[in-house]
Order: sequence, then C-alpha cells, then structure tokens
Amino acid sequence: MSINTIVPHLVVNDGEAAIAFYQRAFGATLEGKHAEDGGKRLIHAHLKLGGNDLYLHDDFPEFGEHGAQAPARLGGTSTTIHLEVDDADAAWQQAVDAGATILMPLDNQFWGARYGQLADPFGHNWSIGGPTT
Repeated sequence: MSINTIVPHLVVNDGEAAIAFYQRAFGATLEGKHAEDGGKRLIHAHLKLGGNDLYLHDDFPEFGEHGAQAPARLGGTSTTIHLEVDDADAAWQQAVDAGATILMPLDNQFWGARYGQLADPFGHNWSIGGPTT
C-alpha cells in the first residue's frame, strides 16, 4: 500500500459559513460543493489551501452517534490542523482578522519555529508555523 496524500475532512455546523471563513482566514478556494436535496446543508465541499485539499460537510445529527459529528456536539476536538507557511505573522494576522480565536499566541518557540494555535468559529483547532523572526 502507498498513500499519496492525507486530506483533512472536517464536520462543521454551518458549511457555507465555514467555506467563507476558510476563504478569508486561509485564502482557501472553493473547488466544488454538493448540497442535500433541500439545499440547506452541505453533503460535501472541496476546498484548496495552497496546493492542499480540505474537505468539509455539515453535521447531520439525525445519523446519531454513528455519524461524523461537529466539535460543538462532541464538546471539543482532539485534532489540530497545522499550516506551515513562509510568513507566520501574516498568516496569523489574516486568520485572526477573519475571526479565529487565539489559543496559544504566535511566538518564536524553543524548537526553532515561529508557532501559535488558533480555533476557528466551528470548533476546529489550527496551528500556524514558519521560520522565526
């Protein structure tokens, strides 16, 4: 077996708002989306962040505990999605300006990176890292 890539697939409580946030916060571009029959919830959305893919869909609580659940229904998340960038300060400010909440301030870290952690409005944690300044 060989793995060609890993694609984060997020469950959110408002897919359209999540797409708009990721576009503002991280410069994502929308590749495509599909709504359920009534058009109120997203079954699948495909975004690009740089050269990387990000998938998302709305929470479907009617599938109960066996369906994928948004962090709000789970009481939090256990995953952090890391963005490695050339200019951590610019990427950080863009995300904060778009509405991300600071969890760990951006700073030069002991391991030699400029690094910090944020939460998006949908309960997912993100870290941003790059060269120290």
